[in-house]
Amino acid sequence: MKITFIGAGNMSEAIVAGVIRRGVLAADAITVSDPLEERRVYMEATYGVAAVASNREAVAGATCVVLAVKPQLFEAVWEELREAVSGDTLVLSIMAGIAAHRMEGADGFRVVRVMPNTPSLVGRGAAGIAAGALATEEDLCWAETLMQAVGVSVRVEEDQLHAVTALSGSGPAYLFLLMEAMMGAAVELGLGEEEARLLCVETVGGAADLMADSTCSAATLRERVTSKGGTTAAAIGTFQQQRFEELVGVAMRSAYDRSRELA
Repeated sequence: MKITFIGAGNMSEAIVAGVIRRGVLAADAITVSDPLEERRVYMEATYGVAAVASNREAVAGATCVVLAVKPQLFEAVWEELREAVSGDTLVLSIMAGIAAHRMEGADGFRVVRVMPNTPSLVGRGAAGIAAGALATEEDLCWAETLMQAVGVSVRVEEDQLHAVTALSGSGPAYLFLLMEAMMGAAVELGLGEEEARLLCVETVGGAADLMADSTCSAATLRERVTSKGGTTAAAIGTFQQQRFEELVGVAMRSAYDRSRELA
């Protein structure tokens, strides 16, 4: 297996690091392409992979090509690549919103779409995986192998990837926004910035671990922390008065709709 990453950004780096660390692939089986020389030098020096400027050069002889560019660049990049990629090459796309049929085309490429997220950088990623019309079970298993090197993955139908994008794809940013607000409020209430950051990070991470280790629903875990008439109840009541749940739903719908627009 020879794999090529088109685009050497954070997500590509996370997968490269994960598959090498887990022994899924050796560094000499991996090529990345990126227009930035600084990025190419970094990837070569850090991971021992081949790094080139030319996308067409990068895909020569590849058995799997990972498209890891911004969705807005897809048309230009794919126009350059489609004649350079061999017909039996698996195309794995981690671009948000771009439908598989746009890559399959008349050439009949096998396509698997993956929606990862940035916690993949620390081995805690969560990804949705969907097969294009021509992808095989073996193709899906290979995509799972790649993503499980950096976290967990679930199989979904392609149309469900819009919901995956709205939940786990964009979800880390929602939590960072919440944490930003919590830390800011804590500082206003008298804590130092360093103390506020430490307590916030451990609270969010600990809550996630607590739920992961429990069979209880999020609602049940919340209720266990919320004593009637207590401080948590006062805060939760304010959130609910401000229609927190409704706002989350509206925000996720915006991400979902944008993903469909990109398709």
